[in-house]
Amino acid sequence: MFLQLKNILTPQEVQTARALLQAPAAPWRDGRSSAGGQALAHKRNQQLAQDSPEAAQLRALVLAALQRDALFFSAALPKRIFNPLFNRYGGDSNFYGDHVDGAVLRSRYPEQWVRSDLSCTIFLADPDEYEGGELLIREAQGERAIKLPAGDMVLYPSSTVHQVAPVTCGARIASFFWVESMVRSLEQRQLLFQMDMDLLRLRADVGETAPAVVGLTGTYHNLLRMWADV
Repeated sequence: MFLQLKNILTPQEVQTARALLQAPAAPWRDGRSSAGGQALAHKRNQQLAQDSPEAAQLRALVLAALQRDALFFSAALPKRIFNPLFNRYGGDSNFYGDHVDGAVLRSRYPEQWVRSDLSCTIFLADPDEYEGGELLIREAQGERAIKLPAGDMVLYPSSTVHQVAPVTCGARIASFFWVESMVRSLEQRQLLFQMDMDLLRLRADVGETAPAVVGLTGTYHNLLRMWADV
């Protein structure tokens, strides 16, 4: 499942995040400090120090935005969310080569293990502010290049090979994190999401209490009950 979620962050929230991340005193660190063995050799970026006040404020901002977004919940069915992190690409720290995200990751806030079913990137710089920096995701049909407006998010399977293309001008700033879903199977999660989207359209056409809507809503919840691990 590859899904673009528009306006996860409001313009005011994007402005707040950018002010914190672009402040002269923002505590940026070498991004290789959090890289695994496979990624260490070709990861060149900066990450905001996780234990900083800025990171704490930004984590709260992102998590609150996710909680109010119904489309994110429907697509991800989140059980656990790895604490949002923040990175910057530019200058000499400007790319992250092909890699696959680790399967199980240790989130510090709160202290918990998170299985990475879904990877998420919220863009915090607009596409015209930097050159390059596309999120490149390999698919069977070819490579998908993603570069979204500030405040938008992309959600995609953590099992995919992906990279961040070199930033040749300007700076790319973003938040990134992982989701452990209540429904582990990608195929089951996609079926539930499609059914939920179809139910929304059906409700708009025939109303909430139509027999078909009641019956299909029951089927959705019975499938979720069968497949979900909470």
